Amino acid sequence: MQDHAERLYYALKKSWSGETSNLWSRENPSKGQGSVTALVVQDIFGGELAKTAVSGAEHFYNIVEGTRWDFTFAQFDIPVGYQDRLASRTEAMATITPLQYAYLSACIRKALGHG
Repeated sequence: MQDHAERLYYALKKSWSGETSNLWSRENPSKGQGSVTALVVQDIFGGELAKTAVSGAEHFYNIVEGTRWDFTFAQFDIPVGYQDRLASRTEAMATITPLQYAYLSACIRKALGHG
Protein backbone atom coordinates (compact mmCIF):
# COMPACT_ATOMS: atom_id res chain seq x y z
CA MET A 1 0.00 0.00 0.00
CA GLN A 2 2.96 2.33 0.65
CA ASP A 3 3.93 2.21 -3.04
CA HIS A 4 0.38 3.19 -4.00
CA ALA A 5 0.46 6.11 -1.56
CA GLU A 6 3.78 7.39 -2.91
CA ARG A 7 2.64 7.13 -6.51
CA LEU A 8 -0.60 8.89 -5.63
CA TYR A 9 1.23 11.69 -3.81
CA TYR A 10 3.38 12.48 -6.85
CA ALA A 11 0.31 12.40 -9.10
CA LEU A 12 -1.49 14.78 -6.74
CA LYS A 13 1.43 17.22 -6.64
CA LYS A 14 1.42 17.35 -10.44
CA SER A 15 -2.38 17.71 -10.60
CA TRP A 16 -3.06 20.37 -7.96
CA SER A 17 -3.66 23.76 -9.54
CA GLY A 18 -5.90 26.78 -9.52
CA GLU A 19 -8.48 24.49 -11.14
CA THR A 20 -8.64 22.34 -7.99
CA SER A 21 -8.44 25.07 -5.33
CA ASN A 22 -8.77 28.84 -5.41
CA LEU A 23 -6.06 28.96 -2.72
CA TRP A 24 -3.44 27.09 -4.78
CA SER A 25 -0.06 28.75 -5.36
CA ARG A 26 3.32 27.58 -6.59
CA GLU A 27 4.72 28.31 -3.14
CA ASN A 28 2.02 26.26 -1.37
CA PRO A 29 0.44 23.87 -3.91
CA SER A 30 -1.46 21.81 -1.30
CA LYS A 31 -3.22 24.86 0.17
CA GLY A 32 -6.99 24.41 0.06
CA GLN A 33 -6.69 20.96 -1.53
CA GLY A 34 -7.73 18.86 1.51
CA SER A 35 -11.40 18.25 0.74
CA VAL A 36 -11.07 17.63 -2.98
CA THR A 37 -8.02 15.41 -2.46
CA ALA A 38 -9.69 13.35 0.29
CA LEU A 39 -12.73 12.73 -1.91
CA VAL A 40 -10.67 11.58 -4.90
CA VAL A 41 -8.46 9.38 -2.71
CA GLN A 42 -11.57 7.72 -1.25
CA ASP A 43 -12.94 7.12 -4.75
CA ILE A 44 -9.81 5.22 -5.73
CA PHE A 45 -8.67 3.53 -2.52
CA GLY A 46 -11.82 3.41 -0.39
CA GLY A 47 -11.55 3.88 3.35
CA GLU A 48 -13.04 6.64 5.45
CA LEU A 49 -13.02 10.40 5.24
CA ALA A 50 -11.83 12.08 8.42
CA LYS A 51 -11.63 15.65 9.60
CA THR A 52 -9.73 17.71 12.13
CA ALA A 53 -10.06 21.35 13.10
CA VAL A 54 -7.00 23.38 12.05
CA SER A 55 -6.85 27.15 12.55
CA GLY A 56 -10.63 27.35 12.94
CA ALA A 57 -11.54 25.38 9.81
CA GLU A 58 -12.16 21.72 9.06
CA HIS A 59 -9.31 19.87 7.37
CA PHE A 60 -10.26 16.69 5.49
CA TYR A 61 -8.06 13.64 4.85
CA ASN A 62 -8.38 9.84 4.64
CA ILE A 63 -8.08 6.75 6.77
CA VAL A 64 -7.32 3.76 4.52
CA GLU A 65 -7.01 0.30 6.06
CA GLY A 66 -6.50 1.88 9.48
CA THR A 67 -3.73 4.22 8.31
CA ARG A 68 -4.09 8.00 8.13
CA TRP A 69 -3.38 9.40 4.67
CA ASP A 70 -3.07 13.18 4.69
CA PHE A 71 -1.53 14.34 1.46
CA THR A 72 -2.18 18.03 2.16
CA PHE A 73 -0.77 18.54 5.67
CA ALA A 74 2.11 20.62 4.25
CA GLN A 75 -0.28 23.50 3.57
CA PHE A 76 -0.24 24.39 7.27
CA ASP A 77 2.41 26.38 9.14
CA ILE A 78 1.53 24.54 12.35
CA PRO A 79 1.48 20.84 13.24
CA VAL A 80 -1.88 19.18 12.64
CA GLY A 81 -3.33 17.81 15.89
CA TYR A 82 -5.27 14.96 14.33
CA GLN A 83 -8.67 14.23 15.87
CA ASP A 84 -9.64 11.63 13.25
CA ARG A 85 -13.35 12.47 13.44
CA LEU A 86 -15.20 10.59 10.72
CA ALA A 87 -16.73 12.81 8.05
CA SER A 88 -19.24 12.34 5.26
CA ARG A 89 -18.77 12.97 1.55
CA THR A 90 -21.52 15.58 1.82
CA GLU A 91 -19.46 17.53 4.38
CA ALA A 92 -16.35 17.44 2.20
CA MET A 93 -18.26 18.29 -1.00
CA ALA A 94 -19.78 21.34 0.70
CA THR A 95 -16.34 22.99 0.74
CA ILE A 96 -15.52 22.62 -2.98
CA THR A 97 -17.20 22.93 -6.36
CA PRO A 98 -18.27 19.97 -8.50
CA LEU A 99 -15.90 21.24 -11.20
CA GLN A 100 -12.89 21.15 -8.84
CA TYR A 101 -13.77 17.58 -7.88
CA ALA A 102 -14.29 16.44 -11.48
CA TYR A 103 -11.04 18.06 -12.62
CA LEU A 104 -8.85 16.50 -9.93
CA SER A 105 -10.56 13.14 -10.30
CA ALA A 106 -9.89 13.08 -14.05
CA CYS A 107 -6.25 14.13 -13.61
CA ILE A 108 -5.55 11.50 -10.96
CA ARG A 109 -7.32 8.68 -12.75
CA LYS A 110 -5.34 9.46 -15.89
CA ALA A 111 -2.04 9.69 -13.99
CA LEU A 112 -2.66 6.35 -12.26
CA GLY A 113 -3.99 4.63 -15.37
CA HIS A 114 -7.50 4.23 -13.92
CA GLY A 115 -9.42 5.68 -16.78
